[in-house]
Amino acid sequence: MGIEGEDERSESSELRAGAAGSEHGEDPGNASGGTASEKRHASREADRREASDQASSAERSSADRSSGRSPREDGDAASREDEPVFPGVPDSSTDDDEAVMVPEGGSTPPRPREGADQTRDGAIRTDGVGPVDDEEACSPSTCTCGEKTADPAPAADDRRVVTDGAGVSNVDSEGNLGDLEFTEPAEGVSQDVYDDSPDVRVGIPDGLDLETPEYSIRSEMNDIETPDEKTWFMELDEAVIDEGRCIQCGTCVAACPSDSIGVGEDDLPKLVKMCTGCSLCWDFCPRGGLRYERQWKITGGEDNVKGAGDPITEFSAKVDDDWTDGAQDGGVVTGILATLLEEGEIDGALIATESEDEPWKAESFLATTEEELIANAGTVYNQTLALGNLDLKQWEHKLPEKDWEDLSLALVGTPCEIEGVRALQDFDWDYQKQNEGIRAVDYTISLMCTKNFNYYSLIGEQLEEKRDISPEEIGKMDVLHGKMMVYDHDGEMIVEEDVENFHDAALKGCDECADFTGFCSDVTVGSVGSSDEYSSVIIRTDQGMKAWELTEPKLDYHDLEDKSAVGKLQGWDKKKAFESLERPFDPDAPRFIDYTDHAENYGTALNPHDQGH
Repeated sequence: MGIEGEDERSESSELRAGAAGSEHGEDPGNASGGTASEKRHASREADRREASDQASSAERSSADRSSGRSPREDGDAASREDEPVFPGVPDSSTDDDEAVMVPEGGSTPPRPREGADQTRDGAIRTDGVGPVDDEEACSPSTCTCGEKTADPAPAADDRRVVTDGAGVSNVDSEGNLGDLEFTEPAEGVSQDVYDDSPDVRVGIPDGLDLETPEYSIRSEMNDIETPDEKTWFMELDEAVIDEGRCIQCGTCVAACPSDSIGVGEDDLPKLVKMCTGCSLCWDFCPRGGLRYERQWKITGGEDNVKGAGDPITEFSAKVDDDWTDGAQDGGVVTGILATLLEEGEIDGALIATESEDEPWKAESFLATTEEELIANAGTVYNQTLALGNLDLKQWEHKLPEKDWEDLSLALVGTPCEIEGVRALQDFDWDYQKQNEGIRAVDYTISLMCTKNFNYYSLIGEQLEEKRDISPEEIGKMDVLHGKMMVYDHDGEMIVEEDVENFHDAALKGCDECADFTGFCSDVTVGSVGSSDEYSSVIIRTDQGMKAWELTEPKLDYHDLEDKSAVGKLQGWDKKKAFESLERPFDPDAPRFIDYTDHAENYGTALNPHDQGH
């Protein structure tokens, strides 16, 4: 458009000014005869009148006063049509320019016309093309024509922060970052920005009392009770774990088909994700739904209940080798496992090892060499939750490069752990992460056991606190002839007391166990019935006999020295269990005990989750 565009807009302004003048009885022709400045003011006055054309007369009067004219003068001008009137120009009889009052302009800048006094080279153009002269052109921040065309842009250091109306918490009005307080990151645990317990509500308005609803709200909302035959981890927790009856065998962890059960920092089973209510954790728990005495008969036959069971044969034996100095008794367990590895019968053995961080605390370990077996010879008197460590992925770095389905493992454990794995193997169910490990166990060796201990109670409270014996001082521990015996690293005995003195450190659930000799294992090994430096060995199955025959050339052995000693201790263990069990001991009853029956015998709650467990 260029200059022609300026002419068109100027002509349009003149037409509007003329129309406004006619509306008030003014002659647009006379108005056009004034100076360029007068015409510009007249044009602006006409625009104002056109915009306020629907306003009240009071508003027009106010507008007239702002232009320097009174209503009376307006009426006189309307009556004298023959006299030229210049709209919007105040009457002044003085030549003093300061006495002339010019109304303030609107927001629209004046538009110079070609030939007008203000029109000159370099004036700003409004057609979007740019200035006529790049060197002297107006810009939004610089005016060369004498007329301010727009507010200058704010300086870079004077910019304000744009917010959503709520303000910016860490930036001031000048855009400067203020002092901030950051929450220190947690170490070793998930970040917690609150000091409260994670189940405590935060941000509750003052005066408002809210209670976090318990699980029981589900029943209140639906008015539906959970069927008694559907058993959840909460039942196991209620009846066994919370009651202190858990024996830390890990069977519930292995049985869970959804991998919902893990191990907590207290070495007890805990729910790590949603429970599906499949009942398997309850069914296979030796202190819950598994009637372990029935499992004895299913595994070993009708005669596998009386005395020490129905073994094939029994020996007192020891390994004739130098490394047995660090072993428990005769080192037979280590000898059998080393032979099975050497003969290619197994790819590894799940055993106990001592924790690197906590002396004398047992942890599960998969030994795949004879050196690893010898290094871990001996007994540690606390549970490892062995069955909870049959997830082969955690041992993948130690296993040979072969399919897991072809792996063969040996498991060394307490009688309750062997009961659990035997029961799991009887059912062709998918145990998820633990499944391949459960199926891979081909040899089981049970350690004679009257009771086991809680590590922190035995080592921390009983020995360290009460008897001032540091865990680092202990070289060997043994429970023999009803005595707890502790030796230092030089072989000197530093504790010899009745094992009953350590009763408070024992696992409460062990009192209910009647299985001293491991009825469900392939081989049972212990010290009762043999002289010092010899181990008592009971062969129970054909698989156990195979392991014995492979190991026999490396052993110094003879018939079991004192069978009656084993039988007596087995009888004592059963008597103790019968006194502690609150359910009937019945080897002929169904293998699995319903939770409703258990609750009736033990007085635990039915559907504890409905009661806010």
